[in-house]
Amino acid sequence: MISTHILDTSVGNPAPEVKVELYIVQDGENKLIESSNTDSDGRIKFNCPSRPGHYKLVFHIEEYYTSQGVDHFFYNAPVAFKISDTNRNYHVPLLVNPFGYSTYRGS
Repeated sequence: MISTHILDTSVGNPAPEVKVELYIVQDGENKLIESSNTDSDGRIKFNCPSRPGHYKLVFHIEEYYTSQGVDHFFYNAPVAFKISDTNRNYHVPLLVNPFGYSTYRGS
């Protein structure tokens, strides 16, 4: 399972209703697995097959900041990662603000 959580560090709150796309990268191409919006707590759990490979999450943050009337620099935040151990869950949180973002492998 792959999950994510978006925290807007500029206000200290989760980012709801942000579109996030999950891709598997095969033969140099991004193949969409699932697209969903974060819930009211800024979270998504993707129900995808557990298999090793390269994956990418694309967080569409422009719509989030535009809807709030907040000036911003990034229109999306792609995060590429690999899965090697299929016996674990992968949590990939995003810490975002109007002019930057960071991520890490959570638990």
